[in-house]
Amino acid sequence: MNQTPPRSILIVRLSAIGDVILASGLIPALRLAYPDARLAWLTDAPQADLLRHNPRLDRLHLWPRRRWRELRQGGEYRQLLREVAGLVRELRAERYDWVLDLQGLLKSGVWAYAAGGKRRIGLGSREGSRFLMTEVLDRNVDSPLIGKEYRKLARFLGADGFALDIAVSAADRAEAAAIKASSGITGAYAVIAPFTTRPQKHWFDEHWAELARKIRAERGWPVLMLGGPTDRAHAAALRALAGDALTDLVGQTGLGLCAALIENARGLIGVDTGLTHLGIALKTPTLALFGSTRPYLDTGSSTARVLYQALDCSPCRRRPTCGGTYDCMRLHSPDTVLAALAPLLETAA
Repeated sequence: MNQTPPRSILIVRLSAIGDVILASGLIPALRLAYPDARLAWLTDAPQADLLRHNPRLDRLHLWPRRRWRELRQGGEYRQLLREVAGLVRELRAERYDWVLDLQGLLKSGVWAYAAGGKRRIGLGSREGSRFLMTEVLDRNVDSPLIGKEYRKLARFLGADGFALDIAVSAADRAEAAAIKASSGITGAYAVIAPFTTRPQKHWFDEHWAELARKIRAERGWPVLMLGGPTDRAHAAALRALAGDALTDLVGQTGLGLCAALIENARGLIGVDTGLTHLGIALKTPTLALFGSTRPYLDTGSSTARVLYQALDCSPCRRRPTCGGTYDCMRLHSPDTVLAALAPLLETAA
């Protein structure tokens, strides 16, 4: 490994929400190892609010994937080429010494190559992106820790101090306070994050509704439900089951505002989704409900825990064999969830 300290480092992780959060642990690790280096990140625009307020990042570059898709679909190829060329110039003007492609896909590898780094390290590079790198580090690591593959990269780069690192802005905190006030929330509250892109990672709606009612009855806390715009229909059905125990904010808050609402919650319960990882990053007492997937078993935090019971078929990831019964998630009952959450609340008190 080249021992010359880098003067500038670019992290490339374009998406998705959860992976950007898990990879954020590289920020303090690299900052500690190379305090004089300029540290930057290239990400897709929707993830920007997770990174733009971090004081340990010197620069944030945005890849406007949605806008460029709209330009292409509208036949505005000249404008598209101008904007692509503009981002290439912006990256190359920084003269990055190291470029770290954390995504390992062709789309991220192309941008890592376009940045022109002298040393380009791909993490688990595939889809041909390995040929755009100067080095490739595989993702294989036997560890239960959150962000294990990113921790491996940190060690490879001689960087310790890995810790998830998401900063919340004062503006988002003020807006979160206003939203809580308009919803009649003046004290403690809990947050649930029920939604993912894969049904086998979901918990059951009737369990979520019962959990919300129990939290309201036993602790007197309102329960905020967070998620994205595509989750609105599912959220409405869940809200109908839970009644007044749930305050539905799904699709009404961007990521920065979600972070501000999660930051001050007394507890968060979620499935394998970005908002659950966000709770861990923000040191909110967090319980992660895993079954078909288990990206980690050790959260690295005294205020967060994974609830997971392995079956012979788990983790099945993208290939469930249960015919849609999702027995691994059915093992989590509202009572076992509340029992697991209670000591986390005491630790954070």
